[in-house]
Amino acid sequence: MNWLLADNIIKKALNEDLYYGDITTEAIVVSNRNAAVDLIAKEDGIISGIEVFRRVFQILGDGEAEFHVKDGNNIYKGEKVGEVYGSAATLLSGERVALNFLQRMSGIATLTRRFVEKLEGTSVKLLDTRKTTPNMRIFEKHAVKIGGGTNHRFGLNDGILIKDNHIDAAGGIKQAIELVRNNASFVRKIEIEVENLEQVREALESNADIIMLDNMDIETLKAAVKIIYGKAETEASGNITLETIEEVARTGVDYISTGALTHSFKVLDLSMKDLRYK
Repeated sequence: MNWLLADNIIKKALNEDLYYGDITTEAIVVSNRNAAVDLIAKEDGIISGIEVFRRVFQILGDGEAEFHVKDGNNIYKGEKVGEVYGSAATLLSGERVALNFLQRMSGIATLTRRFVEKLEGTSVKLLDTRKTTPNMRIFEKHAVKIGGGTNHRFGLNDGILIKDNHIDAAGGIKQAIELVRNNASFVRKIEIEVENLEQVREALESNADIIMLDNMDIETLKAAVKIIYGKAETEASGNITLETIEEVARTGVDYISTGALTHSFKVLDLSMKDLRYK
């Protein structure tokens, strides 16, 4: 993880909560006594974001966290997964920000694992998308990896993906691929999004490296994979759910991408409980 970027995001989150101070804690905690508090799982899931959680308290100054589990481990309702210690003020003021990161990352990892389990026994790789929470992409894509998924491009600079509006801007599939091939680095693979079999054939004729089969029904996906026949890599995308992913995988595509991993997850319920002075 890029910790320079991560720390900047964490500091902004703390500033959002603490810009004018923590008036409740300041009124109650009148000395700088050390304390500890337990981190408890309130439901089953996959934990992700341990180092981000820990970093919140380190940035605040004197907090630290010890975990009994590692990122990617299963955790269970009622389990004590770790302990946070430091000054009482640090624990109280950092609690919500730290939990916000940990709960969201764990929720994404948990959902990703459920999708990955549906693909067991196949060679299909599960990809995420750029449909992430603004400014949270570094954490959300990390959580996808922890859950067993594979990251697609992180930003617009690290992968070529020609989408429908790019095709419209260029005047067609052939023109879009030619423009990219002439104006972008030759070391980059060219991926293009297509919506029907006619476009599949045009993308093949233009020697696209990866063809994204967007919002196609199962029969059309099967026909597209048959037409492509290994001449390009294939990615199925669009409305992929836990209920449909197995059938999509059986069409023979190489990759399946879904934005659901980072926009339709449920946060995993975790709590900091039983603060006591040490």
